Amino acid sequence: MAPPYRIVLADDHSLFRDGVKRIIKNSRGLEVTGEAGDGLELLDFLQSSRTAPDLIVLDITMPKIQGLDVAREIKQRYPGVKVLFLTMHKSKEHFLRAISLGAEGYLLKEDTHQDLIAAIKTIREGGTYISPLMAENLEDLVATKVNSIKSGRA
Repeated sequence: MAPPYRIVLADDHSLFRDGVKRIIKNSRGLEVTGEAGDGLELLDFLQSSRTAPDLIVLDITMPKIQGLDVAREIKQRYPGVKVLFLTMHKSKEHFLRAISLGAEGYLLKEDTHQDLIAAIKTIREGGTYISPLMAENLEDLVATKVNSIKSGRA
């Protein structure tokens, strides 16, 4: 039997973390090995931890150090650790910045618990997961980019 996939949750709302933890706990092969309420606490946890997690489920808007800044640090210090953003931010700017920092997934807090498990499974298998609710925004983004290329403005 494969060892559990180790996940750390980082969100400043403890009630939200509890709900996500419960969803993960009910999924075979997944284990929450740590939690943090802000970016600084997450970095401290990672530094003091004997083994790095496989995945960090990370909010963008957090106190002390924002999630996007924490993701940059994580990718530099712990390149093998995967990052799944779980956020309320639907903007293309947030999404593009998250992906450009190397995040393996982008999920919205309004997505379903099935989407969360699908995202974790996809990332665990080496893929990238993007919220189904972001698809419309991304289609618009791609269409805009294609049109600007066609018109020579790229």
